[in-house]
Amino acid sequence: MASGNVSLVTQFILVGLTDNPDLQLPLFFLFLAIYIITVQGNLGLITLIGLNSHLYTPMYFFLFNLSFIDLCYSSVFTPKMLIDFLSKRSTISYQGCMAQLYFFCFFSISECYVLTSMAYDRYVAICNPLLYNIAMSPKLCSNLIFGSYLMAFSGAMAHTGCMLRLTFCDANTINHYFCEILPLFQLSCTSTSVSELVVFIVVGINIIVTSLTIFISYGFILCSIFPINSTEGRSKTFRICSSHLLAVSLFFGSGAFVYFQPSSAGYKNEEKLSSVFYTNVVPMMNPLVYSLRNKDVKLALRKTLSRKMLRS
Repeated sequence: MASGNVSLVTQFILVGLTDNPDLQLPLFFLFLAIYIITVQGNLGLITLIGLNSHLYTPMYFFLFNLSFIDLCYSSVFTPKMLIDFLSKRSTISYQGCMAQLYFFCFFSISECYVLTSMAYDRYVAICNPLLYNIAMSPKLCSNLIFGSYLMAFSGAMAHTGCMLRLTFCDANTINHYFCEILPLFQLSCTSTSVSELVVFIVVGINIIVTSLTIFISYGFILCSIFPINSTEGRSKTFRICSSHLLAVSLFFGSGAFVYFQPSSAGYKNEEKLSSVFYTNVVPMMNPLVYSLRNKDVKLALRKTLSRKMLRS
């Protein structure tokens, strides 16, 4: 038996989202469409913010980073997933699996904290508008983004480090469509108790602390809009908050459903379906929910298209 972080397994077999051959092709086109929308939406938003100086505000600074994260996040596993839908046998090397696990953890954790920063930004903008420019200074915004990536780096290193210390002997079939933490634990031939504790602590901190901060921020926002006399202004703010909370709830809720399950229960198809929301659906929805309904973004899009038409 191997010891330390030496693995006898050189590659893993990915079961995928389903083993029904009749569903492979329809699922390929479905997830291809989701990925195209995700790439176009996030890349388009990054381009618009970069080309239009009137979007150089804290809100769009955070949106720029969120779009960058979603673009990279979806690209960690979706291209591989699409290839696997067309393959008879889906495999990934041990090194590739660990790399995929690291980047999955890095971008998912950084998304948690960027969403939290965005919620705080909206809280300051709506509840303390006169102090907004002072409170949301460029230095604070940069520190919030730096802290988000630092927490992501720390969490990803913790998860990947715990996985590297495990030994995989014979079993190499992952009941998932990418190298997820919990299905990998089930394949280890050494004890995973310490690694499971680390996952529970890191995931608990990242989900509970950030989600509580987000919902408390939006709670204060909702309380502040009720005294507004203008029905139109109140409904507009409520619409924005409800859209944001829907996207946040999908991301955090589906993640909590997967990671707060008892480890003895095994990894079921329900958890795989839940993973689709925080790995594929949310990165596609974020550009629509956070920006494409925004007048500033629509104005930036018209200006960019006008400039392009004038040049041509």
